[in-house]
Formats: sequence, C-alpha cells, structure tokens
Amino acid sequence: MVSRVTTIAFEGVEAVPVDVQVLVGPGKVGMQIVGLADKAVAESRERVQAALQASGLSMPAKKVIVNLAPADLPKEGSHYDLPIALGLMAAIGVIPTDAIASYVVLGELGLDGAIAAVAGALPAAIGANAMGKGLICPHDVGPEAAWAGEQIDILAPRSLIAIANHFRGTQVLSRPEPATQAAPSNLPDLADIKGQETARRALEIAAAGGHNLLMIGPPGSGKSMLAQRLPSILPKLLPRELLEVSMVASIAGEIAEGRLSDRRPFRAPHHSATMAALIGGGLKVRPGEASLAHHGVLFLDELPEFSPQTLDSLRQPLETGECVVARANGRVAYPARFQLVAAMNPCRCGMAGEPGHRCARGPRCQADYQARISGPLLDRIDLRVDVPAVTASDLIGPSRSEPSAVVAERVARARTIQAARFSALGIDGVTTNAGCPTALVEEVAALDAPGTALLREASDKFGFSARAYHRVLKVARTLADLDGRDSVGRIHLAEAISSRMAGERLAQAA
Repeated sequence: MVSRVTTIAFEGVEAVPVDVQVLVGPGKVGMQIVGLADKAVAESRERVQAALQASGLSMPAKKVIVNLAPADLPKEGSHYDLPIALGLMAAIGVIPTDAIASYVVLGELGLDGAIAAVAGALPAAIGANAMGKGLICPHDVGPEAAWAGEQIDILAPRSLIAIANHFRGTQVLSRPEPATQAAPSNLPDLADIKGQETARRALEIAAAGGHNLLMIGPPGSGKSMLAQRLPSILPKLLPRELLEVSMVASIAGEIAEGRLSDRRPFRAPHHSATMAALIGGGLKVRPGEASLAHHGVLFLDELPEFSPQTLDSLRQPLETGECVVARANGRVAYPARFQLVAAMNPCRCGMAGEPGHRCARGPRCQADYQARISGPLLDRIDLRVDVPAVTASDLIGPSRSEPSAVVAERVARARTIQAARFSALGIDGVTTNAGCPTALVEEVAALDAPGTALLREASDKFGFSARAYHRVLKVARTLADLDGRDSVGRIHLAEAISSRMAGERLAQAA
C-alpha cells in the first residue's frame, strides 16, 4: 500500500507542490529516501525513526521506500521530516489516510517527537490555500501561517502524538491566530540631529517619494545618524506590502515567534558583504540583503569600501525591482523593490574639501576614492547631498530640531496623495513617485513653459542622461506633493535639479 502526503519545495518565494509517497512492503528491512534529496532530507530517516519510537510507535519490520515526486526537482531543507513521518504513520494504519489528504504538511522532527519550527511557513500556507488544501505546520510558526487567510484550515501541533490524537478524535487542535510584533517605542528620533538642515530636508524628500539618497561628508558629520532615523518617518507597510515582505523574511527564517511586523525593513550590511550576501545566492539560493529590504531601506555605509562588482550588482535590482539568481540547474527570483540610502566620505582620509585641511596625496586621493563607484550606479541615485562637519555652535545650541513625528505626518500626507494619483491612473502596485513608470513621468509631473526651459537648460549644461532627466521630474513631483500642490512649479524643479548637483563630481570621477 502506498500512502501519499502533500508538502512543498521552495523556488524563491513560490511554493511548489511535492508528493511524498511512502511504500511499506516486503524486502530488506530498512528505510530509503529517493527523489533528488539533499543531505538534510536524507538524514530525516534517522530523525523520523527516533521520533516514532519516542511517540510509542515502532518502525515496521519491512522495507520502507519514500519517494519525493517530482523526482527531478531538488528537495532541500528539514521540513520534509513531518510529511514523511505522517505518510509512514498512515501506511501502517496509525492515522487514516484520507485525514491527511486535504493538507499540505511541513515541519522538522526532534528525536523526542517534538515538531520544531521551520522557515517558509507563510509562503507554504499561501501555496496550500491556492491548492485548496489546509496546512499542518509546527506550533511555533502557526501564527505566521494564519496570515494566509481566515478560510484556510491550519493545524499547528507541538508533537507527533498531538497530531495523531487529533486525527483519532481524542484531542482537538485549535486554529492559531495571526500575531504581530509590538511596535518599537525607542526608534531614533530626528530631534537628536543638530544642524544639517539640508540633509534633513533630503531625508524627508527621500522618505516621501521613495527616492534613493547618497550623503557625502567627512567622518563624524552625522551621515549614519541621519540614515538610522529614516525608519522613524516612514509610514507603516500596507497589507499587501506586509505579506510580500513577510514572505521573503519567512523564507530567510527571520520571523521571530511567528509574529509579523508592519515596520518597513531597514537593512545595513557591512561593507565586507559578498555579492551573494547582497543580492542572494549561495548553495541553496537564499534571499540577500536587497530582497530582505523589499519595501524598505537598504543602507550602505562607507559606500566606496564595498567591492565595485558587489555595488554594480545592485544596478539591475534598482531598475527591475527583483533579484534574479541564475544557476546551471535553475533560476530563482526574489522581490527587491527597496530604497537605497548610502553614505560615504569624500576621500580616503575623509576630509577633502574641509576648511584648513590639505590631503597629503592631493586631488588624486579624492578622485581615486570616488572612482570606486561607477557612473551607472550613481545615475540611479536621485538625491545627492553634502553633509558638512557640524560646528561647535550647532552642538552647543540648546534648541532641539523638529521631531520625527511631525516630519512623518508630512511624509504620510505626501504618500497618500501619490497612492491616490496612481490608483486613479489604474497603475497597480505603485504607491510612490520613485516607482512611477517612465512612460507616465511627463504626464504625472507636467511642467509649464518656464519649468520646461529650466530643465532643458540644466540638461544641456550638466549632460543629464535620459534616466537622470526622468528622475529629476520624479523628485520635483514629490516636492510638489509635500507642498500640497497639484502642479510642479519652477521652484520644485530647481530644488530637484540642485539635489543632483552635490554629487556631480562623483560622476565625473567615475
């Protein structure tokens, strides 16, 4: 007799059905797993046997064959333990075969029969719902899986005994409830920033329109401090965005206690990060920092210290909104629509351009350091702002800056205007000006005659690329939204153009 249990394999954030077939028949006593399984799946043989024994069951004194179909699809991870165990229990008559036919199963087994948490519960639940099935998952990730919808039947047992008793009718497993993380109460506040009015203004514009931002200044000028306060002025995730972000975090195993968070991600990898760590990859093609920052912020401090190849790998995700990892045996795509915020010193010694400082290497120090960032990557950064050293008068002054709560209100109003505009235009999935399709930029940010003349003059003088031309228009549209204006004025366009000028010397060096 062959018993069947449905489980899943992950391809990116997509759940692919896998049929676990268990055959108990005559032959040499033992258990064999076939179907292109990796080391973790092959070792489940020992975990399943120990868990069954701890639960009061014994392996049949027969030959047991477990086939994971389709056989040509790679099977990775420890979440195949529970479906194999339930398939074996159904094959020997411990639980009814038809009871598990309507469920997708995943979970890792301990040697004592306990069911341990696994990554990917939310994508698995969404995939099970699409198949018209329920889900059996570990108890610890039950609240995460419950976000897939109220209509899906979810069982979240703590052990093999609990699931067996449920199907025998001696114990009832209640459906887990969706859970969220408590909102952080100690986010860094913009009120801590003294001086740096230009940088604060750029941070507000970047938050309002989802624009990429580069801050250039000497050590200790507050670049990292400013970036760390960006989450305090960003709005919460929309319901659709919450599920997208949580699916990536679930695959990466970064959801604590099955609780989702409505805060936008803020990822700040060290400059020693590899290309695989940044855009995804590795032996099992896990999501990288760019995908974990989906609908949030990717902060790259000390930008030129990243390897040039690693930085240039971000050029495609910045345009397409996804990271594609292609290998000889497959192709995996993870969503990566993030906001890039970067900080850097003007040169290796860090003090180029500061009054009273003279670099020992001269202009070459600054040119060589800035040339580590390629022109095409710089072209994708909308806002470039100089962050000068803070003066003693700024630090000694008793007055506090505008708090994050006040700035967040203006950002929220501007984003509401943008979301309503793109919804009226019938553009699905776009809520900020930074994501506006190129074909609609000139319609959304229509200019009057003086504005058109100013943009033409600036484009001729500074040699704007087509991408830079459209990004200037997007920033100008965001500035108009912050002012609550229906049309883009010459003043908005002038500020948008000036926001690119602070880093033009970088483009020349690159």
